[in-house]
Amino acid sequence: MTNPLPADPLASGRFSGREAFARLVRDALGRAAQEGWRELILSDASFADWPLRERSVIESLQAWSTSGRRLVMLATRYDEVLRLHPRFVAWRKTWDHIVEGRVSRVAVPADFPSAIWSAGWFMHRLDPQRSTGICGYDHERGVQLKEFLDEVIRNSAPGFPASTLGL
Repeated sequence: MTNPLPADPLASGRFSGREAFARLVRDALGRAAQEGWRELILSDASFADWPLRERSVIESLQAWSTSGRRLVMLATRYDEVLRLHPRFVAWRKTWDHIVEGRVSRVAVPADFPSAIWSAGWFMHRLDPQRSTGICGYDHERGVQLKEFLDEVIRNSAPGFPASTLGL
């Protein structure tokens, strides 16, 4: 029996356009499931143009979500997630124990980081309006992005609860 060939590396370098951005999100979450990435940070002002409504993305997240995993989401608001991504919202309810939603009320949405960070790969959308940015395995850039996201986390509060309890 032969071992399967290792997967091609994720994209590295500059990217441009909504489709390239959406493909990077899909590919990164698929790779996270394949390789068992332990921690993910997803950051965007609203996640409105992320492909979180797609069945393939939810299947990747489902495959990724095993014991010992952690997902931190950062946003300025989650109303677009609730409205546009019902599959993701349902998945998030099931996996509440590994998903931490954070809201930053001090950040200006236009300046809020749009990014995926993992210990080995990152994607940073530098211009969300045009969907242009950079991604890759560059350790130094990954560390800089993580430090930036950690600062956003420190200046945020819990948000995006899995359910709303009424009295």
